[in-house]
Amino acid sequence: MAATGTAPVAAVQKLPVAKAINASLRTAMENDPKVLIMGEDVGKLGGVFRVTDGLQKDFGEDRVIDTPLAESGIVGTAIGLALRGYRPVVEIQFDGFVFPAYDQIVTQLAKMHARALGKIKLPVVIRIPYGGGIGAVEHHSESPETLFAHVAGLKCVSPSNAADAYWMMQQAIESDDPVIFFEPKRRYWDKGEVDPSAIPAPLHSAKIARQGSAATLAAYGPMVKVCLEAAAAAEEEGNSLEVVDLRSMSPIDFDTLQRSVEKTRRLVLVHEAPVFLGTGAEIAARITERCFYHLEAPVLRVGGFHAPYPPARLEDEYLPNLDRVLDAVDRALAY
Repeated sequence: MAATGTAPVAAVQKLPVAKAINASLRTAMENDPKVLIMGEDVGKLGGVFRVTDGLQKDFGEDRVIDTPLAESGIVGTAIGLALRGYRPVVEIQFDGFVFPAYDQIVTQLAKMHARALGKIKLPVVIRIPYGGGIGAVEHHSESPETLFAHVAGLKCVSPSNAADAYWMMQQAIESDDPVIFFEPKRRYWDKGEVDPSAIPAPLHSAKIARQGSAATLAAYGPMVKVCLEAAAAAEEEGNSLEVVDLRSMSPIDFDTLQRSVEKTRRLVLVHEAPVFLGTGAEIAARITERCFYHLEAPVLRVGGFHAPYPPARLEDEYLPNLDRVLDAVDRALAY
C-alpha cells in the first residue's frame, strides 16, 4: 500500500510541486523496473524536502538507495548503472552540494555519448533543488543552472508548477540523454492541478503562461510565479504583459519566444541567478539577432547580483521581486 500522500495520480488532483514529483517518480518506477533512485537520505527519510517520501517503503532498498555523503561517488555510480542498462535518478540534496560531482557530470556524463560516437547512451537524471527564498544557510540557495546549460551533452530543465513537474520528470527519465532537473525549492509547496490523462508538451518546449500584447516577460522555474504576479499588477495600470514559461534552459525554445516578442516588441528576462553571464544573456543575444527589426526597446534582464548569495536576512534584497520586474517593464515601455 502506498504511503499517505504518495499514491499514483489516477484522476485530476491538486498537488504541491513536491508531491507531483513524488507521484511522477512513483509512476516511472512502476512502469520501468530499471528506474532507480539514489541520493543522501532519499530512502528512510524521504529526502530533506520529503520529495521521495514512501518510495523506499514501497519499492525496496535495492531501488531507492540511501547513499554515503559523496556526490562524486553518487554520480559516478549512476554512470556505471546507466552503462549497464538502468535509468538512475540521482538527488543532489542542495544546489550548493553539486560541485564535488561537477567533474563527473561535465567530463564523463556529458561527454560519453559523443565519445562513443553515439553507441553509448547515459539516461541519468540529476535532481537538484535550487534557488533561494527558504531562509537557508550558506551553500543551500545557489542557482548554478548556467554552469550546466553551457555544457554540450547535458539537457537542463526546470518546472514552475505541479503539472509540469509531474510530466517533465517522467519525460526526463525517458530521455536517453542525461538531464539536469532543477527543482525550484521555494515552489515545492505551491499547489496546482495534475491531470494524468493530459497530453504533455514536449520536454524542451516553452509555454505561454499568460497572453499579453505590450511586452513579454520570460522566466523559468521559481521566477515564473513572480512574472505572473507582475503581469497581474501591470494589468491594473493598463499594461498587458505576456508571460513565457521557458521550462528548459538547454535546449531553449527560441521559436516560441520569438513569436511572442514579434507580437509584443519588448522582452524582459527574469531569473534568480546573477544577471552577469546568466541564461538571460544568451537569450537576449539570440532574440536581438532574430527580432532586431521588431524590437522597440533593448532586451532587459532582471536577476540576482554578481555576488555570493547573501545570508538569509538579506535574500529578499538579492532575489528579483515584483518591484524590480515592474521597474524593468516600465523602462522597456518608456522607449
